[in-house]
Amino acid sequence: MTITRPDQRSSTRLVIALGAMVGLGPLTIDMYLPALPSIVTDLGTTAPSVQLTLTGSLLGLGLGQLLVGPYSDAVGRRLPLVLGTLLHVLTSVLCAFTSDITTLTVLRVLQGIGAAATTVVAMAVVRDLHDGRRAATMISHLMLVTGVAPILAPSLGSAVLLAGSWRWVFGALALIGAALVAVAVFAVPETLPPRRRAAHALRPALQGFLTVLRDREFVVLTLVSGLAFGSVFAYISGAPFVLQHQYGLDESEFGLMFGLGAVALVGGTQLNPLLLRRFTPLQVMVAATAIATTTAGVLVFATTTSTSLTGFLVPLAIVIGSIALVTPNATALALSQHGQAAGTAASVLGAIRFGLGSAIAPVVGVLGNDSTATAVVMTGSAAAALLFTLSLRPRRSSATRQEENQLAPLPAQARG
Repeated sequence: MTITRPDQRSSTRLVIALGAMVGLGPLTIDMYLPALPSIVTDLGTTAPSVQLTLTGSLLGLGLGQLLVGPYSDAVGRRLPLVLGTLLHVLTSVLCAFTSDITTLTVLRVLQGIGAAATTVVAMAVVRDLHDGRRAATMISHLMLVTGVAPILAPSLGSAVLLAGSWRWVFGALALIGAALVAVAVFAVPETLPPRRRAAHALRPALQGFLTVLRDREFVVLTLVSGLAFGSVFAYISGAPFVLQHQYGLDESEFGLMFGLGAVALVGGTQLNPLLLRRFTPLQVMVAATAIATTTAGVLVFATTTSTSLTGFLVPLAIVIGSIALVTPNATALALSQHGQAAGTAASVLGAIRFGLGSAIAPVVGVLGNDSTATAVVMTGSAAAALLFTLSLRPRRSSATRQEENQLAPLPAQARG
């Protein structure tokens, strides 16, 4: 099998294809958020029980990445991608016909495992083909989808609910998954040459996990990425209660207001490649986490002193936009040090990211599911990300310094 690097036109097509693939996980998590009250009524269960289905999908996404990453290092990228997406389609159909909350929760875990294949394989494909500034730029484009999809997904779910019940949402997810199977088959090339594949999957997988987990900088960068993700997910998990219960929005208004956060995410992810022309990824991360932490603190103050929806949404948008600058750079730097096991490294990164998200999200509920609780959790996550980011500065390894040289700002002559 011949593996070739894509030219500019095919590279653009590949970015579009991979962007579509990485959107499946966020859509799986969030499209059914507006339907949570309906599921409670229809299945005769409780709100906490239904919220566990959300945690189940996150756990599945984390577990799935740990399984798919090493498997893709052993057999190549395309087969795990196709099989995982097919699993997602099957479980989505079964979710649409389930009649009890326990079965739905189990199916959501399996659905998450299937969706995990799209994320981990997409990141591994980028690392197979690129490193340095180009990798960070491509990951920024993928993070645009990963960031926007969770914000837009409830709006799409609300639109589906206008036509049918919550079961239709899972039907829509099945159709989306089926379309992505075609994308995986026809638009995503194999990027891992046979000579770089592990002959026996289990032992190299365990060695790969140990290797990346022993790399302090990889772990710290992964925690930064996960905490940034957790900060956004705190808003995602709390938003249905904050916007619908506290501010009295209906399902349609909730979808619209929730979708406004996509503007901030789009702005942040599109600004990142421009900033990388003048600053290193670490410099961008430090500034972005500092802005996110400070603004999240302002959000806490605003929610405790005002009941204005505008006073909640404006600082929130700044926090989300800042976080959008953190994740792609942390991801690019983390993966850059493990090119020989990109699938395994991407799976560990994704598992920790979703693991932190599943751990952080319930804290919002414990603190009251209101705007202040959401702001407090976002502030804590952003502050922790800032501290970990700052801890990277005095301890740069030679590998990371070499990577940052590749990602360093272009000289003025080159820019001109």
